[in-house]
Amino acid sequence: MATNSCTKACMAVAIFLSIFTGCGALPARDSVAQRIVGAWFVKMPEAPFQYHMVIFNSDGTVVQSNPDAGDPHTSDSNGMGSWVADGNRVIGKFVEITADRTTRAFASRGEISFNIDVTGDSISGSGSARFYNVNGALDGAPVAFTLSGVRVKPR
Repeated sequence: MATNSCTKACMAVAIFLSIFTGCGALPARDSVAQRIVGAWFVKMPEAPFQYHMVIFNSDGTVVQSNPDAGDPHTSDSNGMGSWVADGNRVIGKFVEITADRTTRAFASRGEISFNIDVTGDSISGSGSARFYNVNGALDGAPVAFTLSGVRVKPR
């Protein structure tokens, strides 16, 4: 009998905690954190190749891709990084690795930071790209860029 009442008390505490500590943990459905999630066709006019695909995952990770042949001098990896909601904006950074097309040697590590506004199925914003050499030293001045994009939808 004592075990049964202990089990009931433990279950009651577990239910209470799950109800009152779990509520409000998820962002509101209309928050910027919910609106950014998905696949986007993005234009960055200042980039060597201006068209990109970007995926914002609900866990705060971001993946960026564009055609390898977009830059005649270097080959770059997909960009991978993270993002967070910051008020009504999304801020984040992704990192890509570039290789020299001729020598196939490491060329740079690019760190691309961005600030994005989300309006319905469109995004706009700006950012800064910094590139580092094999020793981790900044290689040249940061490059400012703008971006705009539209959500990829199934229909």
